[in-house]
Amino acid sequence: MKIVVAVKQIATLGDEVEFTDDERAVDPDFLDYALNDWDSFSTEEALQIRDRSGEGEVVVVSVGDEDAEEAMRRCLAMGADRGIRIWSDALDGADPITVARALAEVIRREGPDFVFAGVQSADSVQAATGVALAELLGLPRVAVVTKIELGDGKAVVDRELEGGIVDRTEVDVPALFTIQTGINEPRYATLRAIKQAEQKEIEVVEPSDLGEPAYRVRRMYVPEKGAGAEMLDGSAENVAQRIAEIVKERLK
Repeated sequence: MKIVVAVKQIATLGDEVEFTDDERAVDPDFLDYALNDWDSFSTEEALQIRDRSGEGEVVVVSVGDEDAEEAMRRCLAMGADRGIRIWSDALDGADPITVARALAEVIRREGPDFVFAGVQSADSVQAATGVALAELLGLPRVAVVTKIELGDGKAVVDRELEGGIVDRTEVDVPALFTIQTGINEPRYATLRAIKQAEQKEIEVVEPSDLGEPAYRVRRMYVPEKGAGAEMLDGSAENVAQRIAEIVKERLK
């Protein structure tokens, strides 16, 4: 059994923020980096499935420059067997669809039984890469998975819906799942495992054809603060009347 886990090193904002000269990105000096929280749960779920089966391989794949290897080595320290990093200058600031294309090229070569990805990344919060990847790979997919039970050529999974509803779905494998936080308790890597992970070689792959980008960032900026909220008092009729007046004022 082979499970490929798509992971991402995310950028987090500090208390202050400044932008690059072209205003298309945040100045790296004002960012901190870490493994995406959803991806730590995805990695842990893959490791548990491998361990229960008594055999198999867990491969973590990430799109990013050399700095992304820090997050990948955390996954290796948790117990992942191999790491593959995908990078070219064309992927700098890439949109989720372009990232999915880069991932698909490598994952298709691996021929896994399962592909796991986090539901979303904490920095972009678009929840697009995993589902786009499934389409590119031609795999059935289930999103926001909170439980996985494997059978003979099938998997029964629980997926989280709105309002706390859980839907149980049976899907043929190979398949792709986007993993929700809380599906398990990610393990802590021991100091020995961390040191061993530092010695593991991470394969670096340059993608071939990424196609046209799905979108481009034109400008990033901090929006101006408005005058604040207007609290409406009175009866429901009076509040509704005031809301109608505000809408008419804004439409002028």
